[in-house]
Amino acid sequence: MGIRTLAQTKAGMLGLALLLGACLPTVGFAACVDNVVLIHGNAGNPGNWDNTYNELLDEGYSPSQIYRPDWGSKFCPACNNHRGSEETPVREALADALADSCTGKIDVIGHSMGVTLGGQQIVKLGISNQVDTFVGIAGALRGLNSCGIYPFNVPTTTCGRDGLSVSSPFLDDLFGRRFGQEMYSIKSNIDQIVCSTGFCTVGGTHTSRIWNEDASYTFSLGHFGLQSNTSNLQVQLIQ
Repeated sequence: MGIRTLAQTKAGMLGLALLLGACLPTVGFAACVDNVVLIHGNAGNPGNWDNTYNELLDEGYSPSQIYRPDWGSKFCPACNNHRGSEETPVREALADALADSCTGKIDVIGHSMGVTLGGQQIVKLGISNQVDTFVGIAGALRGLNSCGIYPFNVPTTTCGRDGLSVSSPFLDDLFGRRFGQEMYSIKSNIDQIVCSTGFCTVGGTHTSRIWNEDASYTFSLGHFGLQSNTSNLQVQLIQ
């Protein structure tokens, strides 16, 4: 057997390494992107976000980068508001997503009452400058006409001082505050919840629009269709 030179030995080892590398399965790693928090609406559940969740996975997000807090009573929607036990799961999800973020920022998408609840918790945590993008879908940021004008004709807790009656103390305090560096709204003029009285506007502005937003998108979809059928746009807006 001839004596192999050092160069020949190195070349052989390199060839073996390349051969083995070609045979071994590759291990996938999630890209470093903002963690995403998806906040469902009144009496909803995390599964309402399945289309958005799957869209995010298709775009390379890992399950650990997607947070879906579960808040509020499922049996008494009229009992839910923006104070107390409803706040805790959302606040914790936002804080956890931010603490675990590889970018130091998060993206937040809310639907219906999840828009105002998410916005409130961002303000309370003082993290609006760490929210890269906030997307509000079918929210009632200026109140629901069906809830009446506070404090008159307020029928339920959901419509009370910590709820969605027009000019409620809760909404008045929220007005004008930023929820992220970029803010977008997705809305409809045939939303059966937001526009149930036949009017979608409060004070001349569609109640689903966010003040000082970067853009607003209108679809001919119902209240829940806006959440489930715009997942592609939702993901585009946070990328």
